Amino acid sequence: MTKYLLHGLILTGIILASPLKTFSQNIHSQGSEKARAHNEIQGDKYLAPVSGNNDTSPAVRLKTAGFFTTQVNVNSSGQNIIGDAANEPSIAVDPKNPNNMVIGWRQFDNVASNFRQAGYAYSSDGGQHWTFPGVIDPQVFRSDPVLDYDTSGNFYYNSLTNVTGDYTCKVYKSTNGGSQWDNGTDAHGGDKQWMAIDRTGGPGSGNIYSYWTQYYSSCQPGFLTRSANHGASYEDCVWVDNDPFWGTMTVGPDGELLVAGAGSPDGISVSRSINAQTPGSTITWDIANRADMDGYLTANCPINPVGILGQANVAVDRSNGPGRGNVYVLAAVQRISVTDPADVMFARSTDGFLSFEPPVRINTDVSITNYQWLATMSVAPNGRIDVAWLDTRDAPAGSFLSALYYCYSDDQGVTWSINKRLSDLFDPQVGYPQQSKMGDYFCMISDNNGAHLAWSGTLNGEEDVYYTHIIPTIVGMDETRGIDPVSLSCYPNPFRDHTSIRYKIPVDGNVKVVLCNICGTEIRTLVDKHQAAGSYTVNFSEEQLPAGYYLCRISAGTQSETRQLVKLR
Repeated sequence: MTKYLLHGLILTGIILASPLKTFSQNIHSQGSEKARAHNEIQGDKYLAPVSGNNDTSPAVRLKTAGFFTTQVNVNSSGQNIIGDAANEPSIAVDPKNPNNMVIGWRQFDNVASNFRQAGYAYSSDGGQHWTFPGVIDPQVFRSDPVLDYDTSGNFYYNSLTNVTGDYTCKVYKSTNGGSQWDNGTDAHGGDKQWMAIDRTGGPGSGNIYSYWTQYYSSCQPGFLTRSANHGASYEDCVWVDNDPFWGTMTVGPDGELLVAGAGSPDGISVSRSINAQTPGSTITWDIANRADMDGYLTANCPINPVGILGQANVAVDRSNGPGRGNVYVLAAVQRISVTDPADVMFARSTDGFLSFEPPVRINTDVSITNYQWLATMSVAPNGRIDVAWLDTRDAPAGSFLSALYYCYSDDQGVTWSINKRLSDLFDPQVGYPQQSKMGDYFCMISDNNGAHLAWSGTLNGEEDVYYTHIIPTIVGMDETRGIDPVSLSCYPNPFRDHTSIRYKIPVDGNVKVVLCNICGTEIRTLVDKHQAAGSYTVNFSEEQLPAGYYLCRISAGTQSETRQLVKLR
């Protein structure tokens, strides 16, 4: 039983002067001690929606070259619901018709309570519009939503409940595009569970796998289960070598099962099973490896006080190209070699999973005080690797204001496109539903045309879930040929009376900042003059401006950047 003994130490950090360097709440330890430090429990009782969800504001919608973003948790009129919250999203896309997709999340009907439910919404037009019917199991505590899909286009929703300390999961199934769900099937389970479905067409095709944190398991000492009958039932739990936690799982091109997560020592543990796909087999692990990330997964950081920096991501190249079979791991980690609170680090194995190459940093900012967090990764059928994360690099010093960033690689992770910002800055610590976190993960699925991203933010001044579709070949173009891009942010956004427009230009030149209507017609000129390279702020206040959507655009030399603004009544 020594495998299950607690081991390691909790490292108590030193409180530094700057909040960006405060690691006193961080957890740096090994194995079960670290895993047990973060878990989902029911706290507050259920509270009904504020004013019956009748109070609304404009939902977030942004469309520009290469990507668009749409708010998902909206009412029947497509408006934002004031007083609720949504975070920790997961997405599934129908492989037979990519216009059909579902996003699930932790739904808080009333921010005065941390009681959460299994929220979901579906789209049949490629994410342009979403229908949010409510929750799968009304007024039942549910958390840690994870979605996946099979080759027939059926959707599966794995959801954790923990009312009496039993940490059990149900997997719900939808056969009609996510508009309706069955009553769910008991799937053992535990805290921080993940799910993966075999879509290879091999002997394990249709198998559903799920694993979770061993310490909070409903079927200890095991913490992985398999369904070999398309979700009708789930088998007894088994152990995963290396005891990974806070991670994800995937199925390789030949049906091999890969499970990744934090492990001991620091780094990402990745375990592989070749025989998990074999009908009736007792699952065994042929290789348990470790990827050095020059950092470690951690929890309770100042930027996400009762959450983690993000889960470990594992993906496999299933293409028929030169990278077929490559294993990739990615995570937002607190660094070891430098005193950086959170970088997005990537490592790969190209030798049949025998070893991992040294890690590389995906975020390109040079600061060692910024947070890059809640990173997610997916690999397209053609082998392209997509990565997205939240980033504080554009925020004022000492601030946690974050923006969504993205980049991709089309040469198996050897080189990467520019880090491209896809959202305005927002404050991740507003709109807390009596639980100080933005969730623990985002989720992304890639096809050959682009990336489907489910993420959460506070662009409306409260926690919401968004869908972003990204066309990498447009978003990732480096038009400046090595020159840093211009940056533009507006905060607060939405605003009522005033907002601050911040921008940074890389070289001296003429700069023009304008306010446009939603059609792109200029209605105000805010800046039009020659400026030296650097950062600037323009305070904009105009009470007579009607409520609605606007665009703020900066032009500097051959570069331009546009941000959507929302003025509230």
